[in-house]
Amino acid sequence: MTAPAQPRQGAVALSHADTAKAPVVVAKGYGVTAESILRQARENGVYVHASPDLVRLLMQVDLDRQIPPQLYLAVAEVMAWIHGIENDRGHAAD
Repeated sequence: MTAPAQPRQGAVALSHADTAKAPVVVAKGYGVTAESILRQARENGVYVHASPDLVRLLMQVDLDRQIPPQLYLAVAEVMAWIHGIENDRGHAAD
């Protein structure tokens, strides 16, 4: 009997540098590439949100492309969560 296969860990990095447009997929990958994306995010103080379902959907978006309208709400919720954390962190320094 073999153990069930573990799902591959994936990671997707988004940029919202142009706030007049939807976020853009700037990096994505599985395995070693995913580990590198996560490590670089943490080293640069970027918050990492774990959502396997959202990652699975974002993996379907081509690199350097905006996220599709169907993902706006899910990504906006994550961005709002991150914004809240950053605001809390900023107030803690006061």
